[in-house]
Amino acid sequence: MKDNFVTVYEVGPRDGLQNESTVIPTNDKIMLIEALAETGLKKIEATSFVSPKWVPQMADAVAVMQGIKRQENVTYAALTPNMKGLETALSVAVDEVAIFGSASESFSQKNINCSIQESLKRFAPVAKGALENKIKLRGYVSCVVACPYEGEIDAEAVLHVTQALFDMGCYEVSLGDTIGSADTADIKRLLDYIVPIEQPSKLAGHFHDTKGNALENVKAALPYGLRTFDSAIGGLGGCPYAPGAKGNLSTISLVKMLKENGWETDLSMEKLEAAQAILSSWPLGTHK
Repeated sequence: MKDNFVTVYEVGPRDGLQNESTVIPTNDKIMLIEALAETGLKKIEATSFVSPKWVPQMADAVAVMQGIKRQENVTYAALTPNMKGLETALSVAVDEVAIFGSASESFSQKNINCSIQESLKRFAPVAKGALENKIKLRGYVSCVVACPYEGEIDAEAVLHVTQALFDMGCYEVSLGDTIGSADTADIKRLLDYIVPIEQPSKLAGHFHDTKGNALENVKAALPYGLRTFDSAIGGLGGCPYAPGAKGNLSTISLVKMLKENGWETDLSMEKLEAAQAILSSWPLGTHK
């Protein structure tokens, strides 16, 4: 693959919708995912197999996966935080599953009610089960720069979780600026620490746009060799356990910026705009 090619990893249907106060109807989610698959996107995070008690917006995960007409060249991924989630994901033939760890002890406790180390132990059998079933495994690290509860996060903590996820068999680890507080100096400081140790082509950037810095942070990460970035159609999203994290980087904004700066994505802007237009009739925009 050419060095100027960037993979856009669409997370709108999962990370984008999990924090909405209004539950979006299943058929509308299916329509959005199918529209996104027509744009040239190769990676779409479609849903999350989590307890509907904690994330009611994802209660229809099975129905979503069973309802979409799949494109052969598209990977449909899902978040699977535990064995029950993995087993359900396997039952509906998800192409890729994701596990996640936090670089912040406080965030880990608030998000999944356990320490970082306990969370990694919890994910180990999920990772093993995915790989045994020949399902690709992706990892996320949240709060890679700062945490809403304890402030600045040490890069060593980020590296520790990143290495643990790679050790479990993740083909890629996405570094998440969960509260969107990072600026380019923060991203450079983080990558200065991690890239000499971990292969940058196996790292992805997941930059929330709370302070409007996400595009500049992508620009800062590209020279380090990162070639995959997460984004959400319409800038949807946030995190229910991170106050103020109001939105992911917009997919269209990301693609436009990349094109203007000489990077290739093989995505149709016209079809991305059509997919984004689907959101116009949805009751969106109210976050916890």
